[in-house]
Amino acid sequence: MRLITTTLMLLLGLTSGFSQNDETVTFASAIKANLKKYNNQSDLAFERGDVEQANSLFDTLVQKHLVGARFEDYAFKSVKGRKVKLSKIKKPIFIITYSSWCVMNKGEIQALNKLAYKYADAFQVIVLFWDIKSDAKKAATPFNNKIKVCYAHESYRNDENVVATLKHTLGFPTSYYLNKDLEVVDIKRGGVAIPPKTSSMKAFELNFEVFDQRAIGFIEKQGSIKPLYQNNNSRGRLAQNE
Repeated sequence: MRLITTTLMLLLGLTSGFSQNDETVTFASAIKANLKKYNNQSDLAFERGDVEQANSLFDTLVQKHLVGARFEDYAFKSVKGRKVKLSKIKKPIFIITYSSWCVMNKGEIQALNKLAYKYADAFQVIVLFWDIKSDAKKAATPFNNKIKVCYAHESYRNDENVVATLKHTLGFPTSYYLNKDLEVVDIKRGGVAIPPKTSSMKAFELNFEVFDQRAIGFIEKQGSIKPLYQNNNSRGRLAQNE
C-alpha cells in the first residue's frame, strides 16, 4: 500500500511539474525572442540585394518560431461599434492588416469579399486597419458583411499591446492564420504583385487565386499544428539560414 501511495505521489509530482514547465508560448513572447535576430539578418540580406534570402529568412522565422504560438485573446474595435473578441468567434480566423493611407492592390477587396463568402463556414475573415475610427469606417465601406472590419491605433486606450505586437513587428499588409484555439497556423507578408495596366477583372482574379491557395493550405494544416511550449528547444533561436 505504501508503494502504491508513493508511486501515485511521484506521478502527481511529475504531472504537476510538466504543467508548470510547459506553458504555451504566446505570439508576443515568440516575437520578442526572435525578431531582433531576424531583423538583423534580413537587413543584411536586403543590403546585398538578396531578396530570395530575405524571404527565406522570413519563412524560417514563421515556421520555426511562430507557428504554434498562441495569439493573445484580443478584443478588436469594430467599425460597427462593438468589440470583436477572438475567443468568441469559435472557429479558425484569418486576419489581414492594412492602413487606410496605404493603397491596396487593384482587385484586392473584391478578392477578399469572394474569399469570405466561399469560406464563411471554414473560417472568419477579419480586416484590421491601423487607423483611427473615422478613417477605418471610410475604408470599410467596400467590404461585405461576411468580413469583420476592425481598427486599432496608438492613440486609443488598450490598443498599445496589439499595435506593438502586430503593427510594429512584421509590418503590413500581413496575414495571420489562426486555428480555433488561436494558435498560429501560418503568416504571410505583403500583397500580390499586380503588373502595371492590368485590367480590374484580371487583378481581381490574380488576387483571389493567391488568397484561395493560401486558404486551402490553411485549412489543410490547421488540424496538425502543435502548440509551442516554453521548454521547446526551438524557442528563442532563429535557425541559421545563410
